This record gives sequence, structure tokens and C-alpha cells, in this order.
Amino acid sequence: MSNHMIDAIRNGIHPDDVFIETASGKRFTYGDMLTLSARLAGALKNRGVEPGDRVAVQVEKSPEALILYLACLRAGAVYLPLNTAYTLAELDYFIGDAEPCLVVCAPHAAEGLQPIAAQRGAAVETMDDSGGGSLMELARAQPQDFADVARGADDLAAILYTSGTTGRSKGAMLTHDNLLSNATTLRDYWRFTRSDKLIHALPIFHTHGLFVASNVTLLAGSSMVFLPKFDAEQVLELMPQATCMMGVPTFYVRLIQCAALTRERTANMRLFISGSAPLLAETHRQFEAMTGHRILERYGMTETNMNTSNPYEGERMAGTVGFPLPGVSLRVADTETGRLLDEGETGMIEVSGPNVFKGYWRMPEKTAAEFRADGFFITGDLGMIDERGYVHIVGRGKDLVISGGYNIYPKEVETEIDQLPGVFESAVIGVPHPDFGEGVTAVVVCQPGMTMTETDILRPLQERLARFKQPKRVIFVADLPRNTMGKVQKNILRDTYAKLFEPVL
Repeated sequence: MSNHMIDAIRNGIHPDDVFIETASGKRFTYGDMLTLSARLAGALKNRGVEPGDRVAVQVEKSPEALILYLACLRAGAVYLPLNTAYTLAELDYFIGDAEPCLVVCAPHAAEGLQPIAAQRGAAVETMDDSGGGSLMELARAQPQDFADVARGADDLAAILYTSGTTGRSKGAMLTHDNLLSNATTLRDYWRFTRSDKLIHALPIFHTHGLFVASNVTLLAGSSMVFLPKFDAEQVLELMPQATCMMGVPTFYVRLIQCAALTRERTANMRLFISGSAPLLAETHRQFEAMTGHRILERYGMTETNMNTSNPYEGERMAGTVGFPLPGVSLRVADTETGRLLDEGETGMIEVSGPNVFKGYWRMPEKTAAEFRADGFFITGDLGMIDERGYVHIVGRGKDLVISGGYNIYPKEVETEIDQLPGVFESAVIGVPHPDFGEGVTAVVVCQPGMTMTETDILRPLQERLARFKQPKRVIFVADLPRNTMGKVQKNILRDTYAKLFEPVL
């Protein structure tokens, strides 16, 4: 019996090697992982899970929760991770749309979820963050061996719902080969081996923590220190015994605020990776000045896993996401006509490769609209390729500001604002304007202890940006709204300031 993803994992591991250790000292070897995933797969089968069935999972991060993902693959099920912050109203949509046959949740959430699941004919089991819960009890009664269900390269392995900043969330269907091909490429590109130890402080309901961090570790047979969440002091304590870290920009912003971040502290580390949101060039420079390490920034998305990466060897360019990964084709096209653009021109990023998803769950029209006739996926991200081949992301297509008929790319304006003395970070948005259609608006966070005025921002921009790109208003805030992966939620800012330019009656 062949199981595409699981067979590849088995080939690269040694049963006695440590797979996961927790901050409290709990350890799981690869042998433990195989035993527990077999028992959990048996429990899933016991609860009626058939090949191709969806298993929805909304639980706190734990080694057992990650091993449940592997158990779903072994049972031939489709793994459906759900953000732990989702409300019952949101879960009602996901469960109604995906129609899982089983929902696994935290014990305290079971009562609220039961009626939603029952309405859709789904069973409910529980799993807590310390190895307890009804599913774990059921697993302990199962045999230590499980005959893996045969799954081919094109069979579904997971459905991940997009964050849904506009419209309803869409379920991205990812196959065994989508996951395996990308994880294999990243393992080789980033030089992961059996001797690596990764600091894992990311959530595991998202492609970054689940597929990038965990699958790369599994295919390399390396180990992870599995942390429930990011804590800068705890991460700094772990660095002397670790070799790699994957994080979001917020992790690095917090680390550079710690005096303990030094060359000595990071001497054993070989690689720091950042993704899920743009890393400020200033953060990149400051981290290198303090540690001697250049952060490796890469670019991916729910529908494609990773598309590009700065090089492991070679120059890691701040403000860029590097080159297309081996096997991935990337191009930039005109947003209106689809005409392919030359280097240096900004347009829509389109990608093709074995990493690109199968389509949106039960949305054939939406799927068809997001793919070109030649199979390239339209990412929704605006970017350009410079003369050296580095890819630059300038924002989401929906974040494009059109003011007075001119296209304005927020990233260009943000880069200029972020370089001003006293500015910590900024977000540029377009909001309705009676004369221009949209008014360019800058939302700015000052550095701690600094106070600034609109004039402090606008005056220096007059010499650096064309008039149509200059913000018509500057608003100062304590923090920018972010989602769980650190992305600035510009949709919230647009809603908040939607009436900024309305005439006062």
C-alpha cells in the first residue's frame, strides 16, 4: 500500500531520533510519532472516517495535534485545520462548507460545537494541549500498527481556508504532491539535514507552521523545539542549542528590542527565515548588525505553499523575496490585459508549478477565474522582477490605490515613510474621496517616545514622491491591526477611515 506523503516521510527518518521536544522537556522520537499517528489513524477509522473524508481540527498547538495531521494523511483523510480564534459563527460556515465527517476541538469548545456538527451529520471528539481528550483516549485503545491507506500524488491531503479579507473564505485544496514537492524543494534549498533543530513558535493551523516548518523538518528527519507561542526571551534562551528558526516579521521586531540578541547568543544558529508578511528593510539591517545573520525572506501563500526564496548562498536582498524556487515558474502580467511585463515593470504575479493547489473547494467558477489558460495561477499579489532576477512584492491587488486615474502602489509610499526619522512603521490605503475617487491615506505608528505631526510626514515626501502619490491625510495610531500571521489588515483600516474625506455638514 503506497501513501505518497507518508512514504516519503518514512524514508528520511530514524525511529530513535528526536522529532519534537517541548519547553517542558517532553520528547517524542520519530518512533513515538509513528506509533501515535498509527493509533490516531485507527481512532479516526473507528469513528467512521473514510478515505477522502474531511477531518476539521480546531485545537491548541501541541505535539499530539501535529501528529493528528499525520494520522489524517495515514487514514487517507483530508486534513482541515481551523484557526483557534474562529468564533462559533465562523465555524458554522466552515463546517457547513467543508462537510467534515469529524470535528476535533478543545474540550471546552465541545458543547458549543455539538449542535453545529450534528446539524451537518459530523461527529465531535476532543483533544487538549497536554495529550488528553476523548480522541486521545480512543487512540490509546487502538493497535500500534496501522495499514496506511493508499493515496496518490493527486489525492487531496488538506483543505486550508484563506483568510477571507474580502468576501467569504475559500477552501484551497492541496494534494499530497503539492505538499511533498514543495517541502522537498525547501529542504534542499535551505540545506535542512538530520542534524538541524528548528525553533517552532508558529501556529499549526496555517501553511507556514504546518506545511513549511513541520513538513521540511519531517522530510529532513531533523528535530523541533515546539513552543505554544512566540516568547522572545524563551526563544533567545533556546538559540544556543538550536540551528534554525522560522518566523513572521513580528518575531524579529521583538527580538531586536532585546539586548540579549547578540552574535554570541546566535553563534550556533545557521538560518533565520521570515515570511507570511513583508519584513521591513530596517528590521533586516538591524538584525544583521546585532547578530551577523542576514534573515532569509521568502514568499508563499495558502494556495501555493512557497513560490520564491532569497538564496541560501548568495546575497539575501532586504526588501525582496528572492528568486523563484526550483520547479516554480513566476511571471508578472498587466492587471487589466494579462500581457506579460518586462523586468522592472509592476503588475500581477502569476505562478505555475507542482506546488500550486488543485483549486477552491466546491467553487469551480472561482477556480476557473483564478487560472490562466496555460495553467498559471493569478496570485492577487502585485510585484515586479528587477534586473538581477529578485522578486519584489509591492502589495495585494485589492490594496492598489487608484487616485485621480493614477495607480499607486502602497509599498512604494510606505517605504518612503518608513525611512523617516521617528517612524516605526506605516500602512498606506485608499479611501473614498469625492474628487479623486480614492484618497491616498497613510496610517503611521511612531517609534516609542516619539511624537510627530502630519507635516513631519508630508513635507519630506514632497521631494521624494510624485504629487499624486503623496498622502492626502496622515493618521497616527499606536498599533496597526494584524492577523495571526502578522499581516497588516488593511481591510480593517479601510473600513475604519472610510468616511475620512466625507464633507462635514
